[in-house]
Amino acid sequence: MAVSETGSAALPGRLPGSGSGVSLLVATAIVVADMVGVGVFTSLGFQVKDIPSGFSILLLWTVGGVVALCGVFAYSELGAMFPRSSGEYNFLARAYHPAFGFVAGWVSATIGFAAPVALAAMAFGEYGKSVLPDAPPLALALGVVWLVSLVQLGGVKHSSTFQLIATILKVVLIMAFLVAGFTIAAPQPVTFTPSASDFGHIASAPFAIGLVFVMYSFSGWNAATYIIGEMRDPEQNLPRAMLAGTLIVMVLYVALNAVFLYTAPSGELAGQLDVARISGSHIFGEFGGRIVGAMICLGLISSISAMMWIGPRVMMTMGEDIPSLRLFARKSTHGAPAWAILFQLAVANLLLFTRSFEAVLDLIQFGLLFCSFFTVLGVIKLRITRPDLPRPYRAWGYPVTPLVFLLVTGFMMYYLLTERPVQSFLGILIMISGLVIYAVFRKRAGRRAPSSTRG
Repeated sequence: MAVSETGSAALPGRLPGSGSGVSLLVATAIVVADMVGVGVFTSLGFQVKDIPSGFSILLLWTVGGVVALCGVFAYSELGAMFPRSSGEYNFLARAYHPAFGFVAGWVSATIGFAAPVALAAMAFGEYGKSVLPDAPPLALALGVVWLVSLVQLGGVKHSSTFQLIATILKVVLIMAFLVAGFTIAAPQPVTFTPSASDFGHIASAPFAIGLVFVMYSFSGWNAATYIIGEMRDPEQNLPRAMLAGTLIVMVLYVALNAVFLYTAPSGELAGQLDVARISGSHIFGEFGGRIVGAMICLGLISSISAMMWIGPRVMMTMGEDIPSLRLFARKSTHGAPAWAILFQLAVANLLLFTRSFEAVLDLIQFGLLFCSFFTVLGVIKLRITRPDLPRPYRAWGYPVTPLVFLLVTGFMMYYLLTERPVQSFLGILIMISGLVIYAVFRKRAGRRAPSSTRG
């Protein structure tokens, strides 16, 4: 890593050849695909048990979307200022110190994307049984991850086409499910208009805790920040892609939960994980489960594709800065960071074989929230300390929108620390290990620097 006399790493403005490939439409598709996984199809059963109000539940998902939009505005300002791929690795290094950026990159590049890929792949395998009942879930999971990885190795052009088609198919299937739910199924006695009792539900602890899990379903709204360097006109298109993608997902999430409540009795949904299957059985009859399973499977392909695209870009960018990781910055003849993709593929496969991905997700949740919190806080910090920096995009609603995001994210971290203290502590240790590794790399770079300047 190139280190200046002040101890900060010398960070380039953007990656070589940036801004030449990914269109606004594809970047928006990546945001939508990364956000819409299995969370929205499984969360309602636990919410309706403690919040028996259609209006309050839809408001819960709306609030989650608004908080995500607050994050979008802040990340858009940083992304337009520093248009370089890798998300928090880039932003935290710019706003604070390269060591902080490395910690975020270390978490993301090693397991931050590989674990969600493994979880989505295993979900694909489980739902795939509804279509191919004799197929082993692990074989289906491995197959979809390898298939998507081969597409990513083909380069940005093939990745863009595949991502766009897969995401459009996902949205079309969800829209078809929504139309069928509101037109075919027998309506349940549920109302989505506010009543006097809703204020009590909104001000309750279950509503606040429910928001934590809703926000997990909205995670991925920042997906486009990991490929800024490959976007066309990133200063303009990054904010547009994240805003459009988040708004699309917000509408889909609210509509899906409305359909679940509209088509299935609350008593059947309460406490259940597979609320989409229950709703599907009321819409399509005995084949409803298979139809919903196939819909979720096809949707998960685009999610896995998005994560296998953006995750390796973190390792690729770190390889640009750190000599010890330069292997991962190498690109194939098609422009794909082949070694970074293969590294994430290997980690995802390892997690699938050991079935440890859910435990890993528990460990990294606190760290990911921690990095997002300080990234948004970095917008406020830079406004105060570096008001002279060019800002092609300024966060809408500043300072209210960043503060809203910080408040909710702070509550989520508090919830994890109190409800899952062991996992949170281990997650902190993972971040500390990143600091140790950064110190080792920096020491090696310092040893190389004098020899490189000798005549």
